[in-house]
Amino acid sequence: MSDEQAKTATFFVTEASEDSAILTDVSDAQVHTLSENPGVAAGDVLEATLSPDPPMNVTYSVVEVVERVDIPVRVSDETPTPQARDLAEGLPEGELATAERAGVGEVHVLSVGADNVDDAVADVAEDEQTVSRAARIGIDHVEIRSGDDFVSVRYLP
Repeated sequence: MSDEQAKTATFFVTEASEDSAILTDVSDAQVHTLSENPGVAAGDVLEATLSPDPPMNVTYSVVEVVERVDIPVRVSDETPTPQARDLAEGLPEGELATAERAGVGEVHVLSVGADNVDDAVADVAEDEQTVSRAARIGIDHVEIRSGDDFVSVRYLP
């Protein structure tokens, strides 16, 4: 196990069973299959070091877990912020607008049409890419709000 082959990154656990797990690097989307599950569950976010298993180097082992976090995704009943409403104004249906938050984080606004808001909120809340994106930008939690014809996703510290 050479240090040159080891990879330290932030990983999203996309799948986990009793015997194995599949991790995705949130920065480069590279997928790593673990030869054994070190106690992770689907949805976990790990800052860890992985090393390929010899001799084939097709599976990986966890060398070290620096941090293990849960990034909650919450659907809020609060109205969207003025910033989100401004981003949504005039945004064509199906389009996405993004902006940095004051301080840390991002706001994503997706125009979905009035008939699709509830389905879009559920889709965003269940999409593993929501958590993966939060991990990539170093965020602690995600809040989803909705307007009459758009969804606002707030990536918050």
